[in-house]
Amino acid sequence: MTQVTIVGLDLAKHVFQAHGVDATGAVVIRRRITRAEVLPFFAKLPRCLIGMEACGTAHHWARELAALGHEVKLMPPSYVKPYVKRGKNDAADADAICEAVQRPTMRFVPVKSVEQQSVLMLHRVRDLLIRQRTMLANALRSHLAEFGIVAARGAASLTNLIAITADESDVRIPPIAQLALRAVAAQIDVLRKQVGTIEDRIVDWCRRDAASRRLISIPGVGPITATAIAATVTDPLYFRSGRQLAAWLGLVPRQHSSGGKDRLGGICKHGDRYIRRLLVVGAHAVIRYARNKGAVAAPWINNLLDRRSTLVVAVALANKTARIAWAVLARGEMYRATPSVPV
Repeated sequence: MTQVTIVGLDLAKHVFQAHGVDATGAVVIRRRITRAEVLPFFAKLPRCLIGMEACGTAHHWARELAALGHEVKLMPPSYVKPYVKRGKNDAADADAICEAVQRPTMRFVPVKSVEQQSVLMLHRVRDLLIRQRTMLANALRSHLAEFGIVAARGAASLTNLIAITADESDVRIPPIAQLALRAVAAQIDVLRKQVGTIEDRIVDWCRRDAASRRLISIPGVGPITATAIAATVTDPLYFRSGRQLAAWLGLVPRQHSSGGKDRLGGICKHGDRYIRRLLVVGAHAVIRYARNKGAVAAPWINNLLDRRSTLVVAVALANKTARIAWAVLARGEMYRATPSVPV
């Protein structure tokens, strides 16, 4: 058999599809592989380039195949889609992956380490638990409102509502309803403790990770945002500039230009929506600080607030923060604030 130089591997849960070509581009491998056969199959192949879509389990298989001596490259699935020649099936997908990985303009996804994936798993689980806690809190509020018990928004008022459900002497709540509401309140308490435990672990990792310690020096970036960026952006030099990182996060205007006429809309919202949300939330905190301290402390923000809405300024500040984060990671330095000049 002619020596294989490039292999496109379509990942799956149990049955994988491999499509390999030689140096001339001739197809030499077109084979279905079970999960147990993947590593033995590639262990027999000479060192080659393996392309895969950056989907579920992709980073695991990339690490395993790289340990065998192969060069592994991950690609966003949306960038592979245009190379599918006909209807979707495993063989066509593997063929498209093999074709896409050879393109000189293709953009690749850096392979994450086990530690980086573990930290990101903390973030994903924390986000999931917070959503569940919010759902339970909303349910508790709406159920109590049926009995005329209404409280203001916020964690303090939620604590008061939980105390009401635990009070057996409160005659406003029927015994049957009280039993149901206590179950909801107990779940909220459990989730609150679990979220606190995960956040403590994230803060601990932030203190030990050099990149996170540098990122946390940026205004509007706390331990949650710093660790999320450090674990996601494995190689800052993968981006040529801070603007490219901001564009990857979806914090640049969407373009719909033609005929030499530039038409810009709202932000494109591509990339990692979790980090984008964290940056925008952090930007709102910086804006509140700037309003309290006045134009002398933050002239750029306050001047922009005079002309634009708060949300627009928050997105612009999030874009600026993303660019600063890239500079901090790429140069390996702490953030140095520009001295404010009184006006």
